[in-house]
Amino acid sequence: MTRRGPRPETTEKGMGGPGAALRALRTQQGWTLAEVAERTGLPISTLSKLENSKMSLTYAKLVALSSGLNVDIAQLVSPDISTSASTGRASGRRSITRAQQGQTIDTGHYCYQYLAADLLNKHFVPIAGEIRARSIEEFGDLIPHSGEEFVYVLEGTLEIHTSQYAPLRLEVGDSMYFDSEMPHAYIAAAPGPCRILSICSASETHLLEMIRDPGKYPRANAAATAKRPGPEAKAAAEARQPRPARKR
Repeated sequence: MTRRGPRPETTEKGMGGPGAALRALRTQQGWTLAEVAERTGLPISTLSKLENSKMSLTYAKLVALSSGLNVDIAQLVSPDISTSASTGRASGRRSITRAQQGQTIDTGHYCYQYLAADLLNKHFVPIAGEIRARSIEEFGDLIPHSGEEFVYVLEGTLEIHTSQYAPLRLEVGDSMYFDSEMPHAYIAAAPGPCRILSICSASETHLLEMIRDPGKYPRANAAATAKRPGPEAKAAAEARQPRPARKR
């Protein structure tokens, strides 16, 4: 039997994390919750719950905060790092994240461990994740966010739902690279743990300009997209059609 270490604590349960970082940044800048809501496109109620550790963040909302407030994602998931540590291009820098020591955010559907969280201005964001949603009905609407994404299955079976393709199952060692502006969801498709390594693209400072207007990239209804065949489904259907006989 494989021994598993203790599950890392979520940042929401500690003194740090996005809530503490947001409150500190808002106080420093003299912003009201309404002003932060206008900058990020997130509702005031969401921001208030976040600051009071009553709500966890999806990656898309984390990016909206990063883009709207013009701060690194690293400063939101690890607020104790110094902004002067890496404000420009650095030479020879490195970051080591030991097992169970990354900055962790638990969304309920995912438990994301942000790796190399102490480095600012990264060109991509590495994330180790445990997928907890067991069905698309449990997950709800598909979620888009800016950039591109690579996912590699470390343990279990992952099912990826997107707005344009039929659901796809990936086993251990399988991977997928995709446009993450396409609404998507990760589902644990088999009994037991489902663990992934995900890499999201772009410099964190401008993490591909996550939507300040929530209506610009609407969440996709999972049930509706499941009924609408995407390119893969259409291609498979066309392949099943009988070909006309050649005239002699």
